[in-house]
Amino acid sequence: NYLIGLVFENRIMAPVKAHELRTKSKQELLKQLDEYKVELAKLRVQQVTGGAASKLSKIRVTRKQIARVLTVFNQTQKAKLREVHAGKKFLNTDLREKKTRAIRRRLTKEQKYVRATAQPKTDKSGNACNKYVLRQTSRQAKRSANLPQRVYAVKA
Repeated sequence: NYLIGLVFENRIMAPVKAHELRTKSKQELLKQLDEYKVELAKLRVQQVTGGAASKLSKIRVTRKQIARVLTVFNQTQKAKLREVHAGKKFLNTDLREKKTRAIRRRLTKEQKYVRATAQPKTDKSGNACNKYVLRQTSRQAKRSANLPQRVYAVKA
């Protein structure tokens, strides 16, 4: 670590973009992360000893760079794990799509809609007829059959 710190004494590390980091391998990312952490440690020492204002402002930039490298590293790791578990029946909770709780719990289209039973598979011209209706529970079906919506007319 001490030798790495000496190498960066004279060289100013340019801010790196996330898309550039995505092309790097795992080892390169970890190496760059160590470099930034060493630089941050040096800057913190300079802060305590009363360094120049320009050096102190670099602390924030270096912290952001560390965060950027860690973000890209974690995203690539998670993407690789998703590829490995792609065809599996169950997926770890941290690999599943986040969305919202309500969206995760609602029915899929296949579960929500069913082909209308009274509807023929083809219409008169021979084209496929894809009429789907909302699936109902047996209780909902009985209720809608026995208690139809009442229509009221107002006398004038």
